[in-house]
Amino acid sequence: MEIKRVVEAILFAANRPMTCKQVQQVFPEIEQPEIQEIQAACEAIKEDYRFRPVELKQVASGYRFQVRKELSRWVSRLFEEKPPKYSRALLETLAIIAYRQPATRGDIEDIRGVGVSSSIIHTLLEREWIRVVAHKEVPGRPALYGTTKQFLDYFNITSLNELPTLQEIQELDLSLDTTQQPMQVKSEEQETTEQITQTAVEQFSETAEQITEAIGQAAKTIARLSTTTE
Repeated sequence: MEIKRVVEAILFAANRPMTCKQVQQVFPEIEQPEIQEIQAACEAIKEDYRFRPVELKQVASGYRFQVRKELSRWVSRLFEEKPPKYSRALLETLAIIAYRQPATRGDIEDIRGVGVSSSIIHTLLEREWIRVVAHKEVPGRPALYGTTKQFLDYFNITSLNELPTLQEIQELDLSLDTTQQPMQVKSEEQETTEQITQTAVEQFSETAEQITEAIGQAAKTIARLSTTTE
């Protein structure tokens, strides 16, 4: 039995990311290879697919086969269902939780300067991008939110360390300011609900890559706040 071939078949047939431990448990007990052997097999498979349109990618929940990012727009035409559309408010809320976790709803509202809709929190919980990690020991014991492995998987990263740092976001913001004309920005209070929705649809609705970029943009607010508080 060639372990590499079996591991490749298991990962190819799986409908979810799998860790080396999970792959090991698929083998009959008396034939289970060592975790190190499975890890080596995964690395060898990744190398085999290095120049192919499909890759073996390690994300937070394990290994999975996926179409390479540069080809995703072509493959997406196979599916009738359009990508979900997210509002600016939802993306900013997600960014704040990602960079400031654990964070309460009150923390998010303090940073954004406006209230957070219950539907936004519900959507993020429903998509399993965030979860309640604890409750703050203050009157009312508000929930503390943090991101999940599903969040990392969706954005194709293995850990929060792969998100751009606040300093990198600040530097990017400064470089953009020197090459682009400043844009007039309306406060959230000045925008109507219809205008917010229209802006969100236009800017943040197409792909996971665009959503990732939007989170980076939203995180600039957090970076500026950090500078102010320090």
